[in-house]
Amino acid sequence: MLGDEQWEGPREKLERTEICYLSDAELLALVFGTGLKGMSVLALAHSLLESSGGLLRLSRRGYGELRREPGIGPTKASRLLAAFELGRRAASEIPATREAIRSSRDVVSWLGPRLLHEEVEHFIAIPLDARHRPLGLQEHSKGGMVSCEVTPADIFRRLLREGAPAVIFVHNHPSGDPNPSQSDITLTERLALIGELLGIHVLDHIIIAREGFYSFLDEGLLEAQRQIGRQLARSRPASGARERLRSELNRVYRV
Repeated sequence: MLGDEQWEGPREKLERTEICYLSDAELLALVFGTGLKGMSVLALAHSLLESSGGLLRLSRRGYGELRREPGIGPTKASRLLAAFELGRRAASEIPATREAIRSSRDVVSWLGPRLLHEEVEHFIAIPLDARHRPLGLQEHSKGGMVSCEVTPADIFRRLLREGAPAVIFVHNHPSGDPNPSQSDITLTERLALIGELLGIHVLDHIIIAREGFYSFLDEGLLEAQRQIGRQLARSRPASGARERLRSELNRVYRV
């Protein structure tokens, strides 16, 4: 088999050490299995990493892009895509021992690997139990490069069915900039207000992007809407506000 001498390197290294000590190129060599005529599998792996600009950018490439690379046929492209997808799914899976979410960084560490590579916006709700342990993941929308359409009625209908007393919202910005748009701010304020009225505490809304993340809780932009929601829930709102709230709640409860 061509490139067999180099191929034995990563395998032998794995037999005597942990896989975390293998380089990116060595891991790719294990995924590919074989090289090309005149090019070892390890050299092929190095070449692909270099042409892609690193492992992270390589992980975002699609099947068609990979197939255009010299030496990457359907088998190698499929294996590589499967390896990256398995890694993302494992990283975003809810652990069997559901630990409480204690900070925005917990959420980013969990869902970052799943969302960072996406080229369109995804909006996700994480329903939580009374101890702030995740009950699952609810994906509500996939959009375009700039935005995705989210309907509070659909979001809270599912949360009510789940019986979740709290929720964290997450979405990604494919542009790479984690800062919220005005529509992000307006949506978050609306969700926090409706959540308080329905008894579902909106703990945070987190935006994940390649340049970092943004937490509405960390930035102090949630408490004002929570206070308004709690006050409205305890008091009788003015007629105009009452009608708007009634309309919103009717939409939420409509099945």
